[in-house]
Amino acid sequence: MDLNWRTSSYTETQNCVEIADNDLTMVMVRDTKARGRGMIEVHRATWVAFVEHVRRRKHTGKNP
Repeated sequence: MDLNWRTSSYTETQNCVEIADNDLTMVMVRDTKARGRGMIEVHRATWVAFVEHVRRRKHTGKNP
């Protein structure tokens, strides 16, 4: 399968990560400045939980 890499629409610089989420079971994550150094594979359910956690923290104003 060819991975469909994309960055967030909020990204204004190249200091970001890219994700490929066109696989039904895994989400791939890589650094935009070091694409050739590999990627991290995350189970889709784990990725969804991570994104939801970040959204909740953003809306509550809690910082790490």
